[in-house]
Amino acid sequence: MNKEPRTMQVAGAVTASRAPENTPEMVKKISKTTYKVHVHFSNTSTETMSDKIKRMLKKEIQQMRQTDKRSRLVLN
Repeated sequence: MNKEPRTMQVAGAVTASRAPENTPEMVKKISKTTYKVHVHFSNTSTETMSDKIKRMLKKEIQQMRQTDKRSRLVLN
């Protein structure tokens, strides 16, 4: 059996040849597949993590409200 790590191609993904040594890495094993995710933060970003989470939550709440309005229209 080949012990070399396999890579998965994802449509539209940009792949780097090698992540820098100091890049944090998350490893998750699901069944026989091990996923390694390297974390990268932009040096030019102006948005804090807190700002990003708030923005994402607001967007999700808006989407939930729109879905709820559509559901009520169908039920009436």
